Amino acid sequence: MQSGFEIAFSRPVVLRALRYAVIVGALLIVINYGDVLLHGAVTLVQLVRMGLTTLVPYMVSTLSSVEASRTPHPDPGDPCAS
Repeated sequence: MQSGFEIAFSRPVVLRALRYAVIVGALLIVINYGDVLLHGAVTLVQLVRMGLTTLVPYMVSTLSSVEASRTPHPDPGDPCAS
């Protein structure tokens, strides 16, 4: 069985997490910082917070992928599986 780190850093998991981070992160940034972006008054602190905002969906996606990969799945042909 692969370790959690091997799964988390595998190419498919990283690419999926990056895709979600860009999409969901951009949406969250617009929701939380749209007015600041429109006025062009972005500070360094806000840029750091925006970066952290995109990190959250990346981590959620990665952790979900690791958990799903490590959870045993029942055989659909097994009559005892429910």
